[in-house]
Amino acid sequence: MMNLAERHQFILSRLQKDQYINVVDLCKELKVSSVTIRKDLKLLEDKSLLFRTHGGATVNNPYTVDRPVNEKEKIQSTEKNKIGIAAASLINDNDSIVIASGTTVLYFAKNIASGTNLTVVTSALNVALELMREPSIEVIQLGGLLRKSSSSVMGSYAEQVLQDFYFNKLFLGVDGIDLDFGLTTTNAMEAHLNRKMIGVSQKTIVLADSTKFGKRGFGKICGLEEIDHIITDKGISEQIVKHLEGLGVTVTIV
Repeated sequence: MMNLAERHQFILSRLQKDQYINVVDLCKELKVSSVTIRKDLKLLEDKSLLFRTHGGATVNNPYTVDRPVNEKEKIQSTEKNKIGIAAASLINDNDSIVIASGTTVLYFAKNIASGTNLTVVTSALNVALELMREPSIEVIQLGGLLRKSSSSVMGSYAEQVLQDFYFNKLFLGVDGIDLDFGLTTTNAMEAHLNRKMIGVSQKTIVLADSTKFGKRGFGKICGLEEIDHIITDKGISEQIVKHLEGLGVTVTIV
């Protein structure tokens, strides 16, 4: 059996490899109790070597903060563009889709093939402005309270309009994806609007770069079992991919 220092080294090595570790898995691998593992994780967190989460730990700060859209657009831009290209390949002619807000879904909008016949409903002003240049795409902009940090609308007006539609696909951006807590954003009203979008969509496709995994925002959108497909980049750990696929979620890595 490993001593304290050896256990801590094992935990940190696993975290370096997988970005996230689960208490139950560590108990099995190290042959110790969950109480011992939780104490180990607390000691390592006190040394600022990891962040504890519900049921495990991560190397990244799991709590997201709101940032202006022009600042977020510059983060992981190469990965977001690749994700946008992959998402655009899922579009079929004459689809009716709903696009939520976020910088990754803006890259998706930029990569929709010219000449595609499409009906788009969106809460994002920047997405609407991007797509209005394309004659073959009919754009319906939701109205409501303007959230300046995400260049999007939210609130009861937007939610009421959604009740009159049903979509083939929802393309959803998020601020955090936690294996236990699910999908989140930093704003509770936006999370509520996103839930309404899921309810009127046949298929929910999440566009999220790998830095979003292991993080939580203030407002919960839904559990992982409620989504169909996640498109992300190569930074995602194999452990997270297996967990998602075990829930029946299709994972596309670009």
